[in-house]
Amino acid sequence: MPRLNRIVETALYVDDLDRARTFYEDKLGLAPLLRTKTLLAYDVGGANVLLLFQRGASLQTQSSPGGTIPPHDGSGPLHIAFAIDTDELPAWEAKLKGLGIVVEGRMQWERGSTSLYFRDPDGHLLELATPGLWRTY
Repeated sequence: MPRLNRIVETALYVDDLDRARTFYEDKLGLAPLLRTKTLLAYDVGGANVLLLFQRGASLQTQSSPGGTIPPHDGSGPLHIAFAIDTDELPAWEAKLKGLGIVVEGRMQWERGSTSLYFRDPDGHLLELATPGLWRTY
């Protein structure tokens, strides 16, 4: 049986790309990989890609010389977790507070991980998680 190795990219759908760009680049410090009229792509830790699509802009098949991408979209608040180092947790807490970003929840997990939960401007629930959350992380 062939196996899946990892998740390469994760997508969120946003109402305002400029507002999302400001949040993810200026506040969270993500580095852009690609910017188009309907998509922002960000490097996350040199190993993953976060895609931010303009909500409703990818409902048609997208064709290019390389092939096609089927329609997709999403609505409602979604959830993603970012990995952070344990020793950087206090710095992240201070950064979020300094930016006026409300931490809505904090969880201490059985394996020793700590998670902080907050929202992006589109209401998506973002999590910062230290190692120990899962058997694989």
